[in-house]
Amino acid sequence: MKITALKTYRVLPRWMFLKIETDEGICGWGEPVVEGHAKTVEAAVHECADYITGMDPRNINDIWQVLYRTRFYRGGPVMMSAIAGIDQALWDIKGKALNVNVTELLGGRVRDKIKAYSWVGGDRPSDVIEGIKKLRKIGFDTFKLNGCEDLRMIDTHKKLKHSIAIAEQIRDEFGDEIEFGLDFHGRVTAPMAKLLMKELEPCHPLFIEEPVLAENCEYYRDLADNSSLIIAAGERMYSRYEFKRVLEARGVSILQPDLSHAGGLTECIKIAAMAEAYDVAIAPHCPLGPVALASCLALDMVSWNASLQEQSMGIHYNQGAELLTYVNNKEDFDMSDGYLHALDKPGLGVDVNEEHIIEASQECDVNWHNPVWRHADGSVAEW
Repeated sequence: MKITALKTYRVLPRWMFLKIETDEGICGWGEPVVEGHAKTVEAAVHECADYITGMDPRNINDIWQVLYRTRFYRGGPVMMSAIAGIDQALWDIKGKALNVNVTELLGGRVRDKIKAYSWVGGDRPSDVIEGIKKLRKIGFDTFKLNGCEDLRMIDTHKKLKHSIAIAEQIRDEFGDEIEFGLDFHGRVTAPMAKLLMKELEPCHPLFIEEPVLAENCEYYRDLADNSSLIIAAGERMYSRYEFKRVLEARGVSILQPDLSHAGGLTECIKIAAMAEAYDVAIAPHCPLGPVALASCLALDMVSWNASLQEQSMGIHYNQGAELLTYVNNKEDFDMSDGYLHALDKPGLGVDVNEEHIIEASQECDVNWHNPVWRHADGSVAEW
């Protein structure tokens, strides 16, 4: 079997699908994209095609090493996301060729389902109470929301009180009937994170995500030592080498590798194993589409330390398309009691609607970008 072509399709809301074709007619699907940089990653994917066209797609490990090691400049969000989508598609092909789900190729499942959580609210925390009530009706009992608005390097207690009030409202309304994580989104500096985490302790959030930017991960240990709250991070880390430094520094209790950013299933299996050795859980980051989610579910089902799974159903970014818009086997993604279940179909287990994807990619030129925020003094704020 040989790889004959790599085809990409940018579609709403902000996703990109990759189809890898072979000379035996077996095709695999991946989801290589960096939100806000779809065209850049698309170019990187087609550069990768020059290296792997003609290779046997079943030799996943070798192809991964070719794409990562044979080019002098490596790593980063763009290159690792291109590799990630290709890697997903290769696992999809191999599973289909052997007529088994990829979890069988990875040694079999350690669980049958994983607790899912849903995003609530928008870019800025607002009235999330009604949003939680609506999502509870369809089965969710675990949520995540932005934990704060934009903060200056040193900001006022008044600004912090606004964020704390939202968490207090959630606990007052729902008590212990739900769990919620708070995403600081890298908007907070280390001094302010320490203050904010201390103030949030009485609200008992499930975790605090990305309390400081990934490039400032040396502060995670200090923040953990000064708070009882669990720290989660990892959506902006792209290889086992970045995760290695975080694990060695300690402080993070939940790693959140993104299967469309951190080198795909091949790399994230290794990241999960590294985390287990440090007694750290994983909760894969996934505000993307169905192929990305299917890849995450494969990782969840074979990793003992998987604890939570993000998914994008109803997320505020989903304008023009939803999680299952491009999926034929929607029933396989049904949720019960707040859990997503293992996928059984061959490959990654998602049956994409190719006709719809092609049509959607021709009808719109997807060019989503995150907003540019500024502080009151005119300086650029972290989004």
